[in-house]
Amino acid sequence: MDGVGRLADGSAVYFVADDDVPGTMAERALVDPRRAVPLPADADPVVVAAAMNPALSSWVALRRRISFRAGQSVLVLGATGNAGQMAVQIARHLGAERVVAAGRDADRLALLGGLGATDVVSLAGDPEEAADRLGEAAADVDVVIDYTWGAPTERALPALLTRRTDRAAALDWIQIGSTAGPDITLPSFVLRAANLRVMGSGQGSVTAAGIVAELPSLVARLTAGVFSVAADAVSLCEVERAWTAPVEPGRRLVLTPTA
Repeated sequence: MDGVGRLADGSAVYFVADDDVPGTMAERALVDPRRAVPLPADADPVVVAAAMNPALSSWVALRRRISFRAGQSVLVLGATGNAGQMAVQIARHLGAERVVAAGRDADRLALLGGLGATDVVSLAGDPEEAADRLGEAAADVDVVIDYTWGAPTERALPALLTRRTDRAAALDWIQIGSTAGPDITLPSFVLRAANLRVMGSGQGSVTAAGIVAELPSLVARLTAGVFSVAADAVSLCEVERAWTAPVEPGRRLVLTPTA
């Protein structure tokens, strides 16, 4: 489990754990220095803790998995989650000319225009109609950052590929999350219909060293306030209440040792 911690000398670090390390809460934990980077003195640990894990998914995907270029266009599928909201901002920051944000939560979707989305598409309602809306809005994007997988991706793939102006233009489909399901059915014609490149992004497809190498630049931008991060600190002694308390759209709770 990734997170922010302090070393014995009191210095703050952000660390990346192995994928097979279960998430937990503890007063003390062993931190591998090869998987940790120091935080700047002016960094807000609460902001870093709230944003780093969601932000890393798209930051690493766009910087390590493909050769992303300024001026390209991006679809964020599942943009209303915390990682999706960060992906919208990160894509624009890295030079995306267009960012199409797609999701089901109307309240969160309404926030994304202010975070850099040039187009928003609701995935609520009839699934086929939602796929049609998505195909019309995002047919010619260069990159898809996919946090949903499952049924939404099954419908989105043909909806986009069959509408592309130039089907020979490469489309990089980066699978990161599976909030809608772990599997899809992929008809063979979809692979023949366009220049589609499907890949995943995460530990394994990117080395731990490669992920750690991206931490300082992302921390620097978070510290500089480049990205909008709405974080609420909650004392660990309030964890039982906080665990089930409603959270406003776009906000993220961070448990801290003290109030």
